[in-house]
Amino acid sequence: MEKITDLKTAINKYVHDGSTVVMEGFTHLIPFAAAHEIIRQQKMNLTLVRLTPDIIYDQLIAAGCCKKLIFSWAGNPGVGSLHAFRRAVQAGQVEIEEYSHFGLAMRLFAGASNLPFMPLRSYFGSDLVRANRLIKTIVSPFDGEILYVVPSITPDVAILHAQRADQQGNVQVWGLAGVQKEAAFASKHVIVTVEEVVSSDIIRSDPNRTLLPGLKVSAICQVPFGSHPSYAQGYYDRDTDFYLEWDEIARNPTTLQHWLREWVIKIPSREHYIEKLGRTRLEALRPTPHYSEPVNYGRHH
Repeated sequence: MEKITDLKTAINKYVHDGSTVVMEGFTHLIPFAAAHEIIRQQKMNLTLVRLTPDIIYDQLIAAGCCKKLIFSWAGNPGVGSLHAFRRAVQAGQVEIEEYSHFGLAMRLFAGASNLPFMPLRSYFGSDLVRANRLIKTIVSPFDGEILYVVPSITPDVAILHAQRADQQGNVQVWGLAGVQKEAAFASKHVIVTVEEVVSSDIIRSDPNRTLLPGLKVSAICQVPFGSHPSYAQGYYDRDTDFYLEWDEIARNPTTLQHWLREWVIKIPSREHYIEKLGRTRLEALRPTPHYSEPVNYGRHH
């Protein structure tokens, strides 16, 4: 069954006001294009889930899309604070629910495993248990050990970015995978933007790179440079200048709203965003090719 659609249609179909949305990608493959489409469609009262709500969620919060944030670390990586996030939390406009990285990853893993909770040891000595009442303790039925547990989470939709997929929705990723797989399997629907759509023969030629099978994917959207200003391993590097620029843009609410109007709201699609950025800036992000050694899968004649 073909899963190819355009990003505008996918967001309109699967993301609704009040939805719980997880958008993953660890350092790279962050789905910025999809976040911008959510802003353009003015989706509101979203509960946003992400291990590292960096610039992508700062933009969604500034656009008024976010009601609640479930997260485990927040900041502009390598630069400093998220200014829109900080202002919204201090003003009481956004509710927050905080975990450790492992704690939130285990919430997604529990959801993906169809389990009610997941045990872990990592909260001993942490004040997070005082701030978050959903982190509880249980007694092991095997040896009486006290363990912390976190509840499962099953978002309405997971939105991911990947290097490539075929028309049937089989998604391949290389480089850091983060918790993309867990987020997808925990969610009711899955939207994946990709750098390119390729033939099923290419996917089958290297099956171990397939992170998600097509049966779990709701929509595939071909969106080159869909994770800018983050990076896509092998396609383009991180736009570090943008992260530095964002720190200044986001410090002033007026400047931030002007940026949203100019770079998101008034731009009809990712293609227009790329055109506005300019090919010179994007080509400067192209990495030097560096291929892995081939693997012999063998073949029965």
